Amino acid sequence: MQLDIRLPIGLLFSFLGLLLIGFGLLGDGTVYRRSLGININAWWGLAMLAFGMVMLVLGRRGSSAVRLTSESEEGRRIEERERREGLEKHSEGRS
Repeated sequence: MQLDIRLPIGLLFSFLGLLLIGFGLLGDGTVYRRSLGININAWWGLAMLAFGMVMLVLGRRGSSAVRLTSESEEGRRIEERERREGLEKHSEGRS
């Protein structure tokens, strides 16, 4: 299974961020007197939501699939160099 760890992390932080934003906006404003009137829950919820969104975007954009060396130019160059220098290792079933 090819599950990028950034996807569940992004979902978790996005969900918790939305909960904090909701609590901060809908909750009693008198609890923020201790924090000089700053709505800590809403701001941290926004930060968590932003982090979660970044993780989701990076998780969807990135590819966790392994590419064969023959599919990339760099891989073909490395294979050719190993062949020339005699560094290429062969398994018993392959030649």
